Amino acid sequence: MNNILIVIIIGFFIVSCSDDKIETKGFQVSEIIEDESGQKVVGLQIDSLKLETRPRNVLLTFNSEHRLIPIYKVNYDKKTNKPSVGTNEFHSSWVEEYEKGNNWNKNLMPGFKAVYGYNFVNVSHYNNAIKTENKLFEKPVLIKTLYYPTFSKDTLNYQLVKRNFYMVSVYDEDTNKDGFINVKDLRRFYLFDINGQNKKILIPKEYSVMSSEYDSANDYMYVFAKKDKNQNGQIESNEPMDIFWINLKNPESNGLQYKTD
Repeated sequence: MNNILIVIIIGFFIVSCSDDKIETKGFQVSEIIEDESGQKVVGLQIDSLKLETRPRNVLLTFNSEHRLIPIYKVNYDKKTNKPSVGTNEFHSSWVEEYEKGNNWNKNLMPGFKAVYGYNFVNVSHYNNAIKTENKLFEKPVLIKTLYYPTFSKDTLNYQLVKRNFYMVSVYDEDTNKDGFINVKDLRRFYLFDINGQNKKILIPKEYSVMSSEYDSANDYMYVFAKKDKNQNGQIESNEPMDIFWINLKNPESNGLQYKTD
């Protein structure tokens, strides 16, 4: 059984039942004006982007020193003006325990819990040992999925799995220059250390991540990403899909596995 590649489709492309219009809209990052003909024109970037935000619950990680708080953008109903805030949703594995010695506690991958939510715009990291707080991103972004170390004691091939890093799938730039950060932009994939610092990109910036698979035999994540070949900051159906590998034992070990001709 150990020699069989076991594949699980995971969190980049799973869609929740929330309002698609909210996710599509995202939030404005540039001034938008109308020209003499009434056509919308994207102007200068908004220098000080300030969104009204609220935290959700505290996320527990395997290491008791490190705790995370998801931060959501506050939205107001146009008719009632009542505020609403996104809620945490968690991706879970639909694969049953397939072999003795493997227990993922229904998490998406062993050692990782995956959280998402609409208008999820930042993550606060708190270190209980030194009583300091820092945010993963300097400015608001639109987070698709946050992968963080599980509080549960997951096992893979009889071994306890302890992750010491975070991964984030995120829209963080108005790549298509429409004045908004939303799901029409390129989706990036970042790595952070256990302190929520030292951000590094895992997939080249000219790509947009689409989906991923997990290989339990090697403890690898395979990331499917489309290359923005015409460099217009958005992805078209005819643009090439490449596959990257990430070694989850050491995520800085990664590379291109398959390139579309």
